[in-house]
Amino acid sequence: MKTTVPHLQKGDLVGVVALSSRVEPEKLGEALSFLEELGLHYIVGDTIYAQHHYLAGDDDIRLADFHEMVKNQQVKAIFCIKGGYGSARIAEKIDYALLEENPKIFWGFSDVTYLHCAINEYANLVTFHGPMLMATSKIDNLSKKMFFQLFSPMEIQYTEAISPLTTIAEGVARGELIGGNLHRLVNTVGTKFEVCTDGKILLLEERGEAIAKIDAMLQQLKQARKLEQLAGVVLGSFIETGSDEEELHAVMKDYFAELGIPVMAGFKFGHEYTNIAIPLGADAILDTQEKVLKILPGVY
Repeated sequence: MKTTVPHLQKGDLVGVVALSSRVEPEKLGEALSFLEELGLHYIVGDTIYAQHHYLAGDDDIRLADFHEMVKNQQVKAIFCIKGGYGSARIAEKIDYALLEENPKIFWGFSDVTYLHCAINEYANLVTFHGPMLMATSKIDNLSKKMFFQLFSPMEIQYTEAISPLTTIAEGVARGELIGGNLHRLVNTVGTKFEVCTDGKILLLEERGEAIAKIDAMLQQLKQARKLEQLAGVVLGSFIETGSDEEELHAVMKDYFAELGIPVMAGFKFGHEYTNIAIPLGADAILDTQEKVLKILPGVY
């Protein structure tokens, strides 16, 4: 059972950081306006204006920015504003005990998948796989509404009312949610932050990778024995692959159809305008007959 993350209240202070690629400051206004619409106050970390090559400041600056937000007792949540690459570079130096002692909301996706794995394992916290703040002006209203799960417990039921779902392998499973961006999950293999999949429902999404590269990454997870003890698989948005949905699903069946676990595709989380926020570390039920992913309240 993951440590409970305190919910937000209107008027709370939250921190905004960039732990990956550098930020375009001229685009900052829309992201901060969204936090104001949620009724939140904010402080902006040093990384928002820092630059080091393609990164939002060097590793020391990004690490210090994260730690300062964790240590600040007034800050109730840490929002990553942008992805790209860079979070893996600071993962080894993060003080996870400090975060576990000061549990707070951690939100982001894409490159931040690496930190989701690390925090989930070493700080024992639920974290949130959701849209980067820099994209809030582009996501749809349903995706924006998903931020409200941060304010009060809610049972999330993802059905075909949101998007068409395709069964890759039938079944029902209950387990803890883990995962995110396929590329970044593969990056964890062979490190101390290697994604733990045993008994978990694995979420996968990807953008801009050819079908052969997707196949290669799945093959690496297979050979790393990350598919053997899964409870289920939830496939999100796979866009800009150069292949159609039929070919993508065929590859997925190669890897998942014979595992004896439920696998379903078509969920809108990832690099699209509909990006449904998922609490990683929360308990969920995946049912392919009912075509539903039900995320249970009470643990986040």
